[in-house]
Amino acid sequence: MEHIDALILELKTADDDRIEAIKAELIAAASGPDGRHVREHIENDLKSLILVVQWELEEVLEATAPVVQAPPEPEPEPEAEPEEAEAAGEDKPITAADLDMVYDDPRGLVLHRSKDGKRWFATQVNPNTNQPQTFELHPQEIQQLQTQLAGSPYWLLGAGA
Repeated sequence: MEHIDALILELKTADDDRIEAIKAELIAAASGPDGRHVREHIENDLKSLILVVQWELEEVLEATAPVVQAPPEPEPEPEAEPEEAEAAGEDKPITAADLDMVYDDPRGLVLHRSKDGKRWFATQVNPNTNQPQTFELHPQEIQQLQTQLAGSPYWLLGAGA
């Protein structure tokens, strides 16, 4: 490591041509069989040197950095065909045409259900944005809302709630 120290010391006062030659020597040493120890030695000395020398040594370290192989990317899963998706029970996106309004309270609560009756959605005004916000209800929330709103006059006729 004395030879490496001598090269680093010489970097402080060397001209441009000699700097390139010193860097080439350091790269060769850091790439050789004892390269890991040379790199560690340079890294340890790096902080105590003047900035210009640090930059030159950082170039040496970058040039001799071990190559890290990226893990192989997993193969993307093939997308299910529409018939397969329905058969697998996956939910397709719901549109307004797929919903029936079943409850309309003028104070701001509107309930919709899907045509098959399995999914329910509520629309309320968000107090922070004053914009309507629609969200899907969980089965236990549906039961709770039906119980709470059982005597309400805002259920739509024919909705069968």
